[in-house]
Amino acid sequence: MRRPAFYSRSPRAPQDAAEPRMPQASDDPTQGAAEPAAAAPARRWQPGRRSFALLLALCVGTAATGVGLWPRQNIRQYTQKDIDAAVLRTLQTATLPSPAAKAAEIIRPSVVRVVGYGPEKKTPEAETQKRGRNLAKGKSPEADEPPGEVERGVGTGVVIVDKGIILTNLHVVAGAEKIKVTFADGLEAPAVITGVQPENDLAVLQAQKLPDDLIPATMRSTADLQPGDQVVAVGFPFGIGPSVSAGVVSGLKRSFRSPEGRQELGNLIQFDAAANPGNSGGPLINMNGEVLGIVTAILNPTQQRTFIGIGFAVPIENAASAAGSPPF
Repeated sequence: MRRPAFYSRSPRAPQDAAEPRMPQASDDPTQGAAEPAAAAPARRWQPGRRSFALLLALCVGTAATGVGLWPRQNIRQYTQKDIDAAVLRTLQTATLPSPAAKAAEIIRPSVVRVVGYGPEKKTPEAETQKRGRNLAKGKSPEADEPPGEVERGVGTGVVIVDKGIILTNLHVVAGAEKIKVTFADGLEAPAVITGVQPENDLAVLQAQKLPDDLIPATMRSTADLQPGDQVVAVGFPFGIGPSVSAGVVSGLKRSFRSPEGRQELGNLIQFDAAANPGNSGGPLINMNGEVLGIVTAILNPTQQRTFIGIGFAVPIENAASAAGSPPF
């Protein structure tokens, strides 16, 4: 008998089919009674298709039983309460930057230090600024500047056009023989005055050298500004900075008269973020880092010129018009 091939898909011959045999002499009908046929050899078990199918079914059944008995892993369904707890835990354990810090980081690349050089002014304000600069440098308050370039005034400016157009206060650069600005990346460049708006104490500067990647500030209309809105003042008080102070809008459409009584400014934003000499010309921004105004003055009934809680800024609408930009 031919043994079927294992795993073969072709039909196999019936196991009980007799193999053909050659005719024997004893088969001659003329002979006498034939000898008893030899006993057929015992058949061996062969693993045919039926047996293989049975074995496969047994294996599959055993595997299915094992899977059914295997302990199932519980999949947790998270609820809103679980999510709220996770967020609260993160807020309690992670230190997040404050809104003021994020706003200051946005405006930082656009803020510049402005220094006017020339004959030293003898006004009380100039003397106060000089003492503050000396203290910041670790010098005696009354120390004189070395011969040569004398810092006539130190203030702040903000870049509003990437071509190097800078807004600052007129009193920071008025009378200066030379103006120098320092950008956020440390680049120092000479600058010239290209426009003034005396009624708002504003000056427009053009830097003569620019950083490779100068980022201008974004300006925001003050039409919807309200008392109580959070604001940040960024600048170089007494030449130190850039420094950041935070507060709120205290009032709108305020008026301010200079200590000498020579000029009165109107339509000002009143704020309580700390400002000191050197903050002049710097940006007053909202929590999105957008410029609302240019810091111009602080109210102080004494001659010390220190901050007592009331500062003023020119709305950006007026400041932008000084640079020839259309109003919002």
